[in-house]
Amino acid sequence: MENERDQNVQHFLNLIRKSRQGKFKVYIGMSAGVGKTFRMLQEARSLLKNGIDIKIGFIETHNRTETHELLDGLPIIPRRKLFYKGKELEELNVEAIISLRPEVVIVDELAHTNIEGSKNEKRWQDVMEILEAGINVISAVNIQHIESLNESIKHITGVEVRERIPDSVLARADEVVNIDLTADELITRLKEGKIYQQDKIEMALRNFFKSEHILQLRELALKEVASLVERKVATEVPRNKNMRHEKFMACISSNEKTAKKVIRKTARLANYYNSKWFVLYVQLPHESADRIPLDKQRHLINNFKLATELGAEVLNIQHTRIAKALMEQAESRNITTICIGKPRMNLFQIIRATNVFKELLNKLSCSDIDLIILS
Repeated sequence: MENERDQNVQHFLNLIRKSRQGKFKVYIGMSAGVGKTFRMLQEARSLLKNGIDIKIGFIETHNRTETHELLDGLPIIPRRKLFYKGKELEELNVEAIISLRPEVVIVDELAHTNIEGSKNEKRWQDVMEILEAGINVISAVNIQHIESLNESIKHITGVEVRERIPDSVLARADEVVNIDLTADELITRLKEGKIYQQDKIEMALRNFFKSEHILQLRELALKEVASLVERKVATEVPRNKNMRHEKFMACISSNEKTAKKVIRKTARLANYYNSKWFVLYVQLPHESADRIPLDKQRHLINNFKLATELGAEVLNIQHTRIAKALMEQAESRNITTICIGKPRMNLFQIIRATNVFKELLNKLSCSDIDLIILS
């Protein structure tokens, strides 16, 4: 009873805090050139016409004529100037925005990495600060910049995107709008010089802007927005008390590559179900701090950081038996689904691990917990 009362109080406090924060709208697209910035500026002009105090915090037109023309007459907050490696560069002026307190501010390039020496490392962190100050923000991002999709994007395009935003940033959005074009429309825009300068068009057509790449990225963007809408329904429409509330637990090892994939895929599942999730690492005696190699320690720390950024609670447990530790944590935290990586082991390792896996399956067979083996 007391626990339920505490939860109700916490829920009410969260509602109060949320009501004090700014509203957050995000335009999302499958790639550069679909028209996210153009649509943001169109909306800015419409809001200004209707008497809304809107200002441009940071916009990147990429010298696209049609987009640049929409800036005419819109109030712009001067950017902050910084010197870095002998060059004068410009960044979003968060302090000026919070001081001026417009009703709405436009902040482009959500995944941008700020210049070294800035208060925040990433622009999405700047946006969170502005929202906390009670100012509404309209921003934009491409699908390839979402953290949990990093492996999928790399598989599709062959490129690892360095600038990424945590999934929790999109989950924070009050509204997400997908700017959609067909592959043919996007390629036509590219050939007409509406996306890149003439000297970059042929290279873009041979690489990122291949028709098969665009189709797959378009599918990811459509699925992401659909998933966000479903999560919004799940949080805002009353749920049946008898429904099973999903809780996921990703089990990782010190293998960096496998662990990253398990973390990202479990994050996708947890986001889809709008559920709480955990990342569990069972430290065996031979993996204690004085025995485990430094490179594996570093990988573990990086993976814990990634899990935290994606919204997981990290559990670092010392135990002599992996299966027993796993089931103890799963049962104590009411986990509904355990996610593990597909083993990549030689014959000797498989023989050694058989008893561990058998023990885990035996314990799961007596419980209501699902097991997912991720490729």
